[in-house]
Amino acid sequence: MQTTLALSSEAPAATGHGAHLSVLDGWRGLSILLVLAAHLLPLGPHSLLLNHSAGVFGMVIFFILSGFLITSFLLKDQRIGGFLVKRFCRVLPLAWLYLVIALVLSVVPLSKWASHMLFYANLPLEDGFPNDLLPMTEHLWSLCMELQFYVGVALLVAMLPKRGLLLLPFIGMAFTALRWHDGVIASSISYYRIDEILAGCTLALVYHGVFGVRARDFLRIVPLWPVAVLLAFSSMPQGQWLNFLRPYLALLLVGGSLMQPTSLLVRVLHNRMLVFVAGISYALYVIHPMLTFTWLGSGDVIVKYLKRPLFFAVLFMLAYGSTFYYESWFMKRGKRWADKVNGWFDIRPWRTPAVAVTADVVAEAAPDEAQLEPTAAEADATVDAEDKTGADDDLGAVKASTGAPNALR
Repeated sequence: MQTTLALSSEAPAATGHGAHLSVLDGWRGLSILLVLAAHLLPLGPHSLLLNHSAGVFGMVIFFILSGFLITSFLLKDQRIGGFLVKRFCRVLPLAWLYLVIALVLSVVPLSKWASHMLFYANLPLEDGFPNDLLPMTEHLWSLCMELQFYVGVALLVAMLPKRGLLLLPFIGMAFTALRWHDGVIASSISYYRIDEILAGCTLALVYHGVFGVRARDFLRIVPLWPVAVLLAFSSMPQGQWLNFLRPYLALLLVGGSLMQPTSLLVRVLHNRMLVFVAGISYALYVIHPMLTFTWLGSGDVIVKYLKRPLFFAVLFMLAYGSTFYYESWFMKRGKRWADKVNGWFDIRPWRTPAVAVTADVVAEAAPDEAQLEPTAAEADATVDAEDKTGADDDLGAVKASTGAPNALR
């Protein structure tokens, strides 16, 4: 590796912007479908916690994608001001609109308004659990963590010269060690889950050749299906020590899919339906819990599930409308505002190009964030809100990842 933070001269050969975008969007689409299934459908006997496992699997995939995207962007362009403007314009408009509605309906004190609107509601209070989250906002813990990560990585890049991003893998391993020390296998608290985003950051550094050609080429020989099976086991509460390898198994799985474009798994991920779902995944994730508090989510278990087809139809229509008729307005203007902010405040510690990125590689690995980004947020494929009866616990049993006691804190 050279003395400057640079891509290997043997960067991945271009296989087409659409192919790479499609496989990453395929993962993102799969991620949100897993979380919706975890929150809204019975996936087996409650004792097996399969809803929990599906949500955790989807969540780690989402966070890997998010860390990969953000780091790829920062390798290309270290102008922190514009980066934050675009990220906030992508995430905040829908999140704030949802929060205003949810908080008004929930009738909460001003302190909860502050913790939600400033996205620190998932941080622990005196008892060690994020009690500021409400039934209608529990799922937004991942969005809190995502925004905290944006600010944290921006500060890291702004303060440290040249190689600040190289610290991310080591910071991630430190948080994994903390999780192992405390025996936490899944959580909605940032410092117990941030290793999953940081594993995605590590993938970006590996994929772009920052750690050399051999590290990147190792992804070409990753056995995708066995790793996928191990990742599934690592998402289960019964996974024991595998739970602590989950971020790195997901890194290998997503990274391997990027470097093995002809594999069967990648061909499955190119499915057009998955790509379509990925395009509206953020809105699907943010909106879906509120519908469980309406007529669509009412009734006993049988009645509730009989309504599920209508529930999903309404959800997808709302998500489509939000994505293309509300959020897109802010995303387009976010790019303009980012350019203005970059012109006013060129907050960029690396005055010379930090990474020698070819146009093809940038187009493939870091496509337009509005299209590629899974944000919890968007995707959040997580598992903290199920239904409320056995496997149907939209807001209950799966609290394993939102703040259940002991190991599932």
